[in-house]
Amino acid sequence: MSTIKNVKTETTPKGSNGSRPAVVAGNALASLTNDQLTNTYKNCVAARLLDNKILVLLKQGKVFFHIGGSGHEVAQTATALAMKPGYDWAYPYYRDLAFSLQFGYTIEEIMLEALHRKGGPSSNGFAMPFHYGHKKQRIIAQSSPTGTQFLEAVGTAMGAVKDGKDEVVYVSSGEGTTSQGEFHEAVNWAARGKFPVIFLIQNNKFAISVPIKDQMAGESVYGLVAGYKGLNRYRVDGCDFKEMYEVAADAVSKARNGQGPSVIEADTVRLLAHSSSDDQKKYRSNEELEEDRKKDPIPRFEKLLAEMKILKDSDFERIKKEIQERIDKAAESAEEQPLPDVNDLEKYVYSPRVVVPKDGFTEPEHKGNKIVLVDAINHALAEELAFNPKMVIYGEDVAGNKGGVFTATKGLTAKFGEDRVFNSPLAEASIVGTAFGLAIRGDFKPVVEIQFGDYIWPAFMQIRDEVAMLRFRSYNEWACPMVIRVAVGGYIHGGLYHSQSIDGFFTHIPGVHVVFPSNAADAKGLLKTACREDNPVIFCEHKGLYRQGFASSPEPDADYLIPFGLAKVKRAGDDITIITWGMLVQRSLDAANKIQEKTGASVEVIDLRTLIPLDKETILNSVRKTGKVLIVHEDTLTSGFGAEIAAIIANEAFERLDAPIQRVAAKDSPVPYGPELENAMLPQEADIVKALEELVKY
Repeated sequence: MSTIKNVKTETTPKGSNGSRPAVVAGNALASLTNDQLTNTYKNCVAARLLDNKILVLLKQGKVFFHIGGSGHEVAQTATALAMKPGYDWAYPYYRDLAFSLQFGYTIEEIMLEALHRKGGPSSNGFAMPFHYGHKKQRIIAQSSPTGTQFLEAVGTAMGAVKDGKDEVVYVSSGEGTTSQGEFHEAVNWAARGKFPVIFLIQNNKFAISVPIKDQMAGESVYGLVAGYKGLNRYRVDGCDFKEMYEVAADAVSKARNGQGPSVIEADTVRLLAHSSSDDQKKYRSNEELEEDRKKDPIPRFEKLLAEMKILKDSDFERIKKEIQERIDKAAESAEEQPLPDVNDLEKYVYSPRVVVPKDGFTEPEHKGNKIVLVDAINHALAEELAFNPKMVIYGEDVAGNKGGVFTATKGLTAKFGEDRVFNSPLAEASIVGTAFGLAIRGDFKPVVEIQFGDYIWPAFMQIRDEVAMLRFRSYNEWACPMVIRVAVGGYIHGGLYHSQSIDGFFTHIPGVHVVFPSNAADAKGLLKTACREDNPVIFCEHKGLYRQGFASSPEPDADYLIPFGLAKVKRAGDDITIITWGMLVQRSLDAANKIQEKTGASVEVIDLRTLIPLDKETILNSVRKTGKVLIVHEDTLTSGFGAEIAAIIANEAFERLDAPIQRVAAKDSPVPYGPELENAMLPQEADIVKALEELVKY
């Protein structure tokens, strides 16, 4: 075995401050048959000619966007060739046309997606073209943000290790994306866990127009990741098929044999502008572009094949002609296919499967011992871990004797093992991103914890652009059901950064459910439903309710599940309706009792329990009965979810209203620390009483 010329390779051993050279197996190319090499060349040519054809269609107004991989074909094809399509997993990026073809896409499928037609395996026309996804080949439907795919790949690789399988997970990007923090979070977690991930970084020296010197402190990604122990590193000429395949085969072999992840920095050239919306002549000289053309990987591949006496010049021309004819036919055929049906627009925002139907559901009388809300959470998690052996729980501080900062997961590691209840790095994007990667496998159910709502924002990109969008952008081919438990809310003197109400942000995101229980019984029933959902769930747990006596209740049994989208009338009334959730349910009940004692007015109090899906039927039935409405919530008044409820009522029950819709909410400021300030900022019982008095008088 010998090190391939011009290939830099190194492994940083685990538990060592130094590094040792890693030898690249130099005989991988010899294991390929002539047919394999010929087909590999055909794949590179197909990718190049597809780029050219789609640019023509763009000029004809038939395609609206193009982002090509010309110059990257060899690096991508060689890596895919070293893997097992349909067995291994792939998270390509938008330039990965050649990889996707080699991994199982057909020319015809690429053309369907380019022309946004039905039948495209990625999205059925719902997502932009060149965002590859293919369920059969295990190519995860891709999104547009750069860098979000890294953590997801790590989660999928984590699942392979937990399942005891030798699957390898590919994830790629350009060098510019390695400036994203999530790249480093992903490399860190993969190296720490020795997960079988291949990070292919295709370095064409430009992130749109930004040169590499403005991207990183150093000359290469290879040098940038030197500090991660247990990480295999390579830098290779990505335009040289022999070198590229030897490196890819070595990295894949290491991953498959439990020797950890690899970062491969493949030096490539970008022969087209960044995309059809870009003009690289604005920032690159003609001389520089000509130098890149001299490095074109396809002529270099042809030279290698000719030297190996596998193909000759006439073969190259014949192959190009045959592929061009197939591409032209594929374009004509795709144009004849139907466009997406506009009636399907909202068909797959959420899963069509319902865990617990609303129809016929009746609330049982719970006969268990009285329990506080945090213990109800703990018991629900324990029951669901026992019910589903592929459910896992992780997050910051959740494992061991601590069981989270609020002890919601206390005792679960001891009972179910470190493999199922474990700590994560202190990195919220990592927690949610890896949960995505676990969930898409189809067997694992990740239930992850974000310690405080105020700190969920590093994961916001993952939640909004990845988790919430996956089902829609893949036309129901892929899904990532998970539960994101998060402690929220004030009234505990937590100050600006431990008291935030986040529900208003997440109700604005199609694709996630938002759940917000007000008492122990509901918390248990709703969390158990969330753990069996096909959709991602944001499960809000109010810190101020965890151990409150008024939020305690007799414990439901292990079979109790509450349907999502079913509100509960906590207090019947005829004169005014209060719509509320979370901490404000009890304050609203207390205020309703005081108003009835003082004025005789009968106030109905509705606990929404889930904000998305929203039980509009219960709301509107009550409003049509009482004619007066007060919406009470802890989030700020401006753009709080109460405004949406008010709009629904105004639109669908306006003629039944006897007074303007009123709202009681937090003031439009951050939550302050001092008790007097906090009380002034957050809604109090007295505020609810005052608003009810005004409605009584109206």
